[in-house]
Amino acid sequence: MNEDLDRFKRQLTAHLDWFSERGRKVRFWWRDDDAIEPTPDLERLLTLANSHQVEVALAVIPKDATQALADRLQDERYAVVLQHGWQHRNFQDKSKGEKAAELGSRRNLDDLLPQLREGKARLDDLFGQRFVPAVVPPWNRIAPAVIRALPDLGLTGLSTFTWMHFPRDLSGLTQVQSHVDIIKWKKQRRFIGWESARLRFDLQLTRRRTNPQEPLGILSHHLAHDEGCYEFLDAFLGIAAHHPGAEWPHVADLFRGK
Repeated sequence: MNEDLDRFKRQLTAHLDWFSERGRKVRFWWRDDDAIEPTPDLERLLTLANSHQVEVALAVIPKDATQALADRLQDERYAVVLQHGWQHRNFQDKSKGEKAAELGSRRNLDDLLPQLREGKARLDDLFGQRFVPAVVPPWNRIAPAVIRALPDLGLTGLSTFTWMHFPRDLSGLTQVQSHVDIIKWKKQRRFIGWESARLRFDLQLTRRRTNPQEPLGILSHHLAHDEGCYEFLDAFLGIAAHHPGAEWPHVADLFRGK
């Protein structure tokens, strides 16, 4: 066996044993971004969710979402849908060193908010009860003014990629963050590697010993996966989806603050 893989499995199991021995559980959830239509990679993702019986929250791009995707998910027990902005288009100024964002500071709210409202209506229509009214900002970036406007649009959840929560005085908005991105994006796009995965989970699981209620979010992008990503998901879920020291709350419940 790959030594790094073996070390990852042993350390993940040891962490979860620690929780189980104390009658506690780590709360996990899984978010996957950029879905618009059925693809072979989506099939592999859904197969993993079904075989390990854990929900995957698909962040769907409303403008490009297809009826074919809605049809494919119709009978899926372990798939829910979140709103991935409106069109996954960058509006920031890269020439000024600004990082990519669709829901960023460059947007006129009079243009943006109707798009988000239309996106919510489209996902409601396509996916019905499977749709959880939570926004996943493309590139995980969102301006404070946009955050404040979400509850009035009926979008009561928010998920980005950070340890930090936005100010807690935002009435009607529940944040559920992602913490471990399994893809190395720069240069050669690929799985982050077993040692990097081990270190990231070691940090996050250690934090859960004193912050047990915060769900630990796994972030994937099925359209960008290499074989290493799928190998990781199967190995990780093979432990974390079945261990008595772990639990996987329903995504809809997480975004209700439960």
